[in-house]
Amino acid sequence: MNPGIKPELLSPAGDMERLQMALAYGADAVYLAGPAFGMRAFAGNFSEEELPQAVALAHRYGARVHVTCNTMARNDEVAKLPPWLEFLDSSGADAVIAGDAAVLSLCKKYAPRLQVHMSTQTGITNYEMARVWHEMGASRVILARELSLHEVAELCARAPRGLEVEGFVHGAMCVSYSGRCLLSNYMTGRDATRGACAQPCRYQYALMEEKRPGEYFPVYEEGNETFILNSRDMCMIDHVPELMAAGLHSLKIEGRAKSAYYAGMTTAAYRHAIDAAAEGRPLDPVWRSEVEKVSHRPYSTGFWFGQPGQYTGDARYVRDWQVLAMVVSCDDSGSALLSLRNKFAAGDEVEVVGPDVAAVSFTAPMMTDGSGLEVREVKTPQTLFRMKLPRQMPSMSVLRACRPNS
Repeated sequence: MNPGIKPELLSPAGDMERLQMALAYGADAVYLAGPAFGMRAFAGNFSEEELPQAVALAHRYGARVHVTCNTMARNDEVAKLPPWLEFLDSSGADAVIAGDAAVLSLCKKYAPRLQVHMSTQTGITNYEMARVWHEMGASRVILARELSLHEVAELCARAPRGLEVEGFVHGAMCVSYSGRCLLSNYMTGRDATRGACAQPCRYQYALMEEKRPGEYFPVYEEGNETFILNSRDMCMIDHVPELMAAGLHSLKIEGRAKSAYYAGMTTAAYRHAIDAAAEGRPLDPVWRSEVEKVSHRPYSTGFWFGQPGQYTGDARYVRDWQVLAMVVSCDDSGSALLSLRNKFAAGDEVEVVGPDVAAVSFTAPMMTDGSGLEVREVKTPQTLFRMKLPRQMPSMSVLRACRPNS
């Protein structure tokens, strides 16, 4: 199979720690948000002081920064857009992810240096829609997640020259078309189109007859499952060559509200998948396994190969692995300074994985605390301690253990 162009790997960066992990583990570009106009209101996001620092850090890695500006702004918010776009332009950001034509138009006037990428919120499902956005000044379109691989390939083939096409390849799926959901707003007052979705599609529902208050009747699906609006996560790690052959310019990982560990490990997995596909070789299974070691719901291939089918199982995450510590520094012999995240003890079976270093399993040895005293266990999160690793590891490597349902 002709792998086509080598696409950009676009990773989520919900805050500075997640940004650092995505960059260290191989992202070509990151997408993030400021304090407003982003679709993940409960991610850490970046203040006006932090955002230029984030851009500078990404650029030192040779990575691009795309800033989300894709919420549905109200009248009283529109006046804040011009100064915000001017700020993004001056901060050195590379692109704005726009949710509507107004943001696109304002970008051309107030932030002419920035590229404009039309958000998946705009529901781009065909090549004519892509052409119109390009003629209006967009440099990239981010496709609706409801398209099949065949549809995406045709759209890429018929898109105007110079227009880039981006597609989601990993992460949570929305039960509503292109995220256009009012259920959260109606039930909780948290508006999904303004970055505050409460994910009521993950709730367990029952019927109640008005004259029998307090008597709940479960709503069952095929196998007695009761999560009638739930969905699986998307995972296309096994199909990166097909995605590249389709002509996509950017492969996007969902997850700005997820952990730094998630940002790093999913980035590492897709970094190696893209590189392997570009070189015409299979992906090493050690990197394929990384997407199974992050918190996720059961996987599917989304709409890429047709309808994914309804998923009515419970909404709990698969959490088999727990982060124990982060490597701060490490010498050539493997003597490392680490920062604790979760308790563990000498004698536990653990593994360490790092930027471009596959996971190595070993038995945790005795440790030394900040005073240089030997200890069997470090208990307080964020505590610095020293421990011998089986090999030299880069900073931001992760010490972890298999702890199902942790």
